[in-house]
Amino acid sequence: MPSDPAIDEIDARILLKVNENPRATTVALADEVGVARNTAHARLTRMEQNGALGSPERRVNPAALGYPLSAFITTTVRQSRLDEVSGALAGIPEVLQVHGVSGAADVLVHVVATDAEDLYRIAGQILAVPDVERTNTALVMRQLVDYRITPLLRRVAEG
Repeated sequence: MPSDPAIDEIDARILLKVNENPRATTVALADEVGVARNTAHARLTRMEQNGALGSPERRVNPAALGYPLSAFITTTVRQSRLDEVSGALAGIPEVLQVHGVSGAADVLVHVVATDAEDLYRIAGQILAVPDVERTNTALVMRQLVDYRITPLLRRVAEG
């Protein structure tokens, strides 16, 4: 979790420009937003340090790496061992994200696989993690809305 996730209008305008042109220099971003270069640099650095600006990893499409299948695996775990289970799941390369959730399951695991057989292997690895009690796999058939943040950035940028 970001330690200070507050993004103001200027931060949001800078991030919108970064989204439009991820390779833009700090000088170019500052010019487009209408702030000094040092201001843009300091704000980007602060957002990186406090976790508001995440890793560019999200831009890499797993299919380009040979992992065209995506699935969500709901997982029931022994509650007192949630941290250990999360750590073990992080050790599986095909696990992209792990979320603690409310409801019937305890953990939602986003995975990718090369094919159905590979997905079966990965689901087995997850089920073999100590203190994982049960899993249920849902294959992503089609992504209907891609990950996006721009609409929220626009809302903040407009005040």
